[in-house]
Amino acid sequence: MLVTGGAGFIGSHVVDHLIEQGHSVIVLDNLSGGLIKNVNPKAKFIKGSINDEKLVDELVSQVDIIFHLAAYAAEGLSHFIRKFNYMNNLIGSINLINSAIRNKIECFVFTSSMAVYGAGKPPFDEEHIPHPEDPYGISKHAVEQDLKIANKLYGLNYVIVRPHNIYGERQFLGDPYRNVICIFINRIMQNKSPVIYGDGEQTRAFSYIGDVAHCIANVPFVKEAQNQITNLGSGKVYTLNKLATKIREKMGSNLEVIHAPERYEVKHAYTTTAKSERIFGFKDETSLDEGLNRTIVWAKEVGPMPPIVWGGYEIEHKLPEFWKELKRDFPDAPIRINIKDY
Repeated sequence: MLVTGGAGFIGSHVVDHLIEQGHSVIVLDNLSGGLIKNVNPKAKFIKGSINDEKLVDELVSQVDIIFHLAAYAAEGLSHFIRKFNYMNNLIGSINLINSAIRNKIECFVFTSSMAVYGAGKPPFDEEHIPHPEDPYGISKHAVEQDLKIANKLYGLNYVIVRPHNIYGERQFLGDPYRNVICIFINRIMQNKSPVIYGDGEQTRAFSYIGDVAHCIANVPFVKEAQNQITNLGSGKVYTLNKLATKIREKMGSNLEVIHAPERYEVKHAYTTTAKSERIFGFKDETSLDEGLNRTIVWAKEVGPMPPIVWGGYEIEHKLPEFWKELKRDFPDAPIRINIKDY
């Protein structure tokens, strides 16, 4: 089996479950958001990119199932790094699909995103017509559509899961643009206030990694999941204000929340769970309190990370001021990539 993004947060947990089940696993990851220490030592690790077509073909020819988890999942930031978003999240995915068709792969597992739904009245179920509100969601929806066509024309079997707001151990603490739980925890560990864009009444449902990863690892072997799209994650809804309060209390922090100007994003986003419960046996077993406790213990063991900031943006018009100020607030922060040279 090939797992792209297998050194990352969700991917590394999926690899662990596959190894436990006795499968042989190849991990492909460029380590832009993952860490080598996350990779199960029983997996074969290849450092490389899904945009390297020759490497992709070489690895896909050795496997029968692909788990595609490599992506840069930053909905808000994707407005300002559009080319990077589409090259990484769309073109890279198409390279894998092309190779999967040529090599007659048995099943292509794609982790999409709730971002495909966009605005609307939640909870979103799988019959909800996608209207993504950002380039990241557009790229994910495009890959979903391509897989449907590849199935019709070439018989490529797929399973699409739409995870949302997953958190837990191994989440990358140094990313200031995505994964709000770890952003809050990381800032508090650095004695900096959590930042919320707007009034904080945005609603999300947060899902602990331990409730999700094993479901993803099992999906190619669930007959009813074949050529289906399924939401995957909690249906218990919290405001960002409530989330920030919980994290501050659990970390014993008196830091006040900073409310930055509202940014362009979907206000309310969460999904139904009935289909994943029926098909995958998904259970939202871990309460937010318990999951946060585990994540905070892990984060303190790892220690705070300076944010890894972008060296440049493709578009700076309407870029949130807080992102512009990251380099000033963290002068020693490493640069993730100079996007203008991409």
